[in-house]
Amino acid sequence: MFEPIKHNMETIEGVAIYPILSLLIFFLFFLVLGIWVFTYKKETIGIFSSMPLDKQNDQPLNSMK
Repeated sequence: MFEPIKHNMETIEGVAIYPILSLLIFFLFFLVLGIWVFTYKKETIGIFSSMPLDKQNDQPLNSMK
């Protein structure tokens, strides 16, 4: 099933760099996302977690920074 695709990919010079670049992009994305999550303020996370249950919350989102 993948033989025509495999043959076409094998004939392209420098095609081996694309899987490496893809892995690097995804790794960097999740690394930055993980750093962002672990450095986020715990107070803000607490406010966000109670927002769906709290009907009296009148704070705008941009004032929580």
